[in-house]
Amino acid sequence: MSMTLFENITTIGMVVLGTMMTRFIPFILFPSGRPTPKYVQYLGKVLPSAALGLLVIYSVKDVTFFSGSHGVAELISIVVIIMLHLWRRNMLISIAGGTLLYMFLVQFIF
Repeated sequence: MSMTLFENITTIGMVVLGTMMTRFIPFILFPSGRPTPKYVQYLGKVLPSAALGLLVIYSVKDVTFFSGSHGVAELISIVVIIMLHLWRRNMLISIAGGTLLYMFLVQFIF
């Protein structure tokens, strides 16, 4: 099923409008002359950690510790991520290193 020219243009326009709204609305709601509300500052402090915690929980939610590889690859990767982050304090290195190690362990060892 293909879309007509009008439907294509409308779809592209809606995507552009949605993208532009997400870019402009914060500047409209929080202009540079006014201080940032306390709740926004609080969310800015806690949401990054909460999002990463949510990703960790999501990534290990289906691990079965009583069958298969018993979650060993996941646990080794999580420990390496923590050690890399404590050592280098660089989130990119931590995430990339843990992901590469996990992929290696799953593909070649477990």
